[in-house]
Amino acid sequence: TPLLWAALCGHEGVVKLLLSREDVDPNKPDKDGETPLLWAAWCGHEGVVKLLLSREDVDPNKPDKDGETPLLWAAWCGHEGVVKLLLSREDVDPNKPDKDGETPLWWAARNGHEGMVKLLL
Repeated sequence: TPLLWAALCGHEGVVKLLLSREDVDPNKPDKDGETPLLWAAWCGHEGVVKLLLSREDVDPNKPDKDGETPLLWAAWCGHEGVVKLLLSREDVDPNKPDKDGETPLWWAARNGHEGMVKLLL
């Protein structure tokens, strides 16, 4: 969808315009179950993540087909700012595992993201 691509590419202005439309579903996934929030978190686009999280109808725990959440991807990639934004929402589950049972903390530790591990402990 246009929103998925705008989120993936970090185009905050476009994301904001699209989110203002009533016919745009901010949780609509692609064929792999990846949502605009997941793509923005994966790519480290803090501004887009903040825009999406400002909406109560955005599900921050929605996993892709492999059970990977936006928090897991941000932790995996070492995007501390994105992890802080996600953890600031009370409904984010910091311990939600993927389909293999690995958590955001596990991925942060595996990839050597020390600052991320501190945030997730």
